Amino acid sequence: MRDQLARLRQHMRSEAIIAEATARLAIKLNVRPSEAAEDLARSARHSGMELVEVARGVERPPDQVKKPAEVPNWLRGTLEVGHSSVVYLTPIRGASGRVVDFRVFAANDRATTVTGRMGPDLVGRRLLAISPGAASSGLLEEYFAVYETGEPFQREPMDYVEVRDYVLWPATLSVRAARIDDGVLAAWRLLDEEELLVSGWERAQRLAELGWGEWNLASDRALWTPQMYEMFGRDRSEGPMPLEDLPCSVVPEDLPIVEEQLRSLLEFREAVETEYRILHRHGVRHLSMLSEPILDANGVPVKVRCLAQDVTHNRRRERALAVAHEQALRQRRRAEEEHRITIQLQNTILPLRSGVADLPGLTVAVRYLPGEDLWRLGGDWFKARTIPDGRVLIAIGDAMGHGLTAASVMLQTRAGLAGLAYTGAPPSRLATWLNDLVVNSSGVTVTSTAIIGHFDPGNRMFCWTNAGHPAPILVRDGVAELVESRTGIMLGAFDATEYGMSSLQLQPDDLLVFYTDGVVERRGRDLGSGLDALVQAAGLCEHDECENLEKLIDCLLRKLGAETAEDDVCVMCVRVL
Repeated sequence: MRDQLARLRQHMRSEAIIAEATARLAIKLNVRPSEAAEDLARSARHSGMELVEVARGVERPPDQVKKPAEVPNWLRGTLEVGHSSVVYLTPIRGASGRVVDFRVFAANDRATTVTGRMGPDLVGRRLLAISPGAASSGLLEEYFAVYETGEPFQREPMDYVEVRDYVLWPATLSVRAARIDDGVLAAWRLLDEEELLVSGWERAQRLAELGWGEWNLASDRALWTPQMYEMFGRDRSEGPMPLEDLPCSVVPEDLPIVEEQLRSLLEFREAVETEYRILHRHGVRHLSMLSEPILDANGVPVKVRCLAQDVTHNRRRERALAVAHEQALRQRRRAEEEHRITIQLQNTILPLRSGVADLPGLTVAVRYLPGEDLWRLGGDWFKARTIPDGRVLIAIGDAMGHGLTAASVMLQTRAGLAGLAYTGAPPSRLATWLNDLVVNSSGVTVTSTAIIGHFDPGNRMFCWTNAGHPAPILVRDGVAELVESRTGIMLGAFDATEYGMSSLQLQPDDLLVFYTDGVVERRGRDLGSGLDALVQAAGLCEHDECENLEKLIDCLLRKLGAETAEDDVCVMCVRVL
């Protein structure tokens, strides 16, 4: 907080420096402050310096005091009429003939600026010299408008910031100005504490949309604050609404509320808090009313007072929240139904989540773990089976996304591969066919990664195609490394895609580890670090659990922390016999 206040004070000082420099330059060049500000900014751009540093270099112009020889009697009398600071300003024109400043021609004895300069010291001086803040606060522009249009100016309260010796002097003023003859008569007064409190209360009413009203039951007279007129959509020239007309202003459905309010005030003589809707010229408004009766010595109501607040924005916000809650509830129900269907699909497609299978020349162990968050169920799948020509189909894949869409793509890809594999086509051709299947049958733009390969038990050759999937890991003689391969684009990304093929000569006791990205991806960790961790874990676990593939997978998941992963996890370990 101290640092923030220090920065704020430094910023205020910079503003003061720039404001005072602008006024000095305007006097020196005899131009309006807006033109001087442009000249100052242009100098900063050309010099490459900060604007505040350029402003520091603007020197105070010579003191130009031109006191009038004599003040007319009519003006002297006018100055002394008011009880506030009053000055008469005469125009100073620039080279083009336009008014660029004013000179104080005369001032009353009470005239005092915000910074304490007194009347005798003001006469004969330029307004920008004695009150640089008149430019930065916009007051000088108001004086220009008064002189040029003849329209008087009045503002109470006016937040004003004077500048003197590079310091800001905030104040709240009551200001009036009018053109008289060839000059401007300006009067100002610092608001006292009571006036500041009243001004603050009026501002609080506007900000909080509060109104106050009083009905005199004996005289039928009423008193409303300005905000009450705004809340009820009533013109101030019509005066306050009679109390008996209050029921006519509400929507018909809320009429019983108003009738009960009046009954509580006038019959039961109790304070009451109510809320109802009124018919406003800008639509229906919601008002919260706190009302109380004022009783005489005999307990008879003589006045009714109320404090009203416009709560329309709150009620609209509550309705919006209710609608959003209902939409979220529907989406949750839809997600739950989608989750249920996804689970059924996964159970149908992948009934085996773990286990070991003996295939020609291989032992295969698999492990599939759904994500920790059920709604994140994804499209991970695997396939390991013998095809009619004696080779072993080995495949693993991951449909992008989660939920029903990913499960549907997983179903299409895995089921399609199961049928296409019986053609005996090479993995590259199978990948091309699967790509066509995903592109043309999903109905939405989806993608999937996969490794599709054939293992020949006769010569222990493994040939495969990689469609954007993480590379497999080979563990041989206790050394683990990623297998380099030709990586194609993901399935479903483009039409008519052709895929290349890679091959690897395997040896007895070799271990191949296939996996999905949920094994290596973690929040806050890049993919490269995850792959390095998996390669290291594969070498360590192979050394510790080489005889049991299921325990080896347990070891991998434990070392990588994949048992509690947010995303789906699928691992397939293949041991060459």
